[in-house]
Amino acid sequence: MGFKKLKVSNGDIKYKKRIGVLISGSGTNLQALIDRSLRHDSSSEIVLVVSNKPGVKGLERAQNVGIPTKVINHKEYKSRLDFDMAVHSTLEEHDVELVCLAGFMRILTGEFVRKWTGQLINIHPSLLPSFKGVDAHKQVLEAGVTLSGCTVHFVV
Repeated sequence: MGFKKLKVSNGDIKYKKRIGVLISGSGTNLQALIDRSLRHDSSSEIVLVVSNKPGVKGLERAQNVGIPTKVINHKEYKSRLDFDMAVHSTLEEHDVELVCLAGFMRILTGEFVRKWTGQLINIHPSLLPSFKGVDAHKQVLEAGVTLSGCTVHFVV
C-alpha cells in the first residue's frame, strides 16, 4: 500500500491516506468526504467508491470529480460472505488503507470486519447507542427527541 506525498506550504511533507468509500444511495455523506478530500490541506485521497446498487446518485458524485467507481451488486452473490470478499478484493486491488461506510446499507460479515480491523469507519445518523439501524431520523422524530446528531465510529 502506497502513500501519496503531499507538499504543504511550510515545507513539511504529509502523506495522503488512501480511502475507499462504500455507499448504497445518494451519497450525501460521500459528498462531504469528497469536498474535504479535495482541499489542498487534506490528509486523505478517495481512491475508490464502491456501491452495492447500480445507478445511484453517489456513483455520479464520485465520477463527476474523477474518482474511480465500481458497482458490486450484492444480489449477484450466493452469500453475504461471497459479496463481502468481492468488496474486500476490490479494495485491496486499489491499495485502500481506510474504508468509510457512508450510507452503506449492508451488514458486513465478521470475516470482512476482521480483515479491516482498525481501518473501517462507519457514519451513523444518530447519537449511538440510541436509534440503531435504518430509519434513524424517523425514530428520532417519533421519539420526540429535540437534540440529535451523528456518530462516526470504528467498526469492530
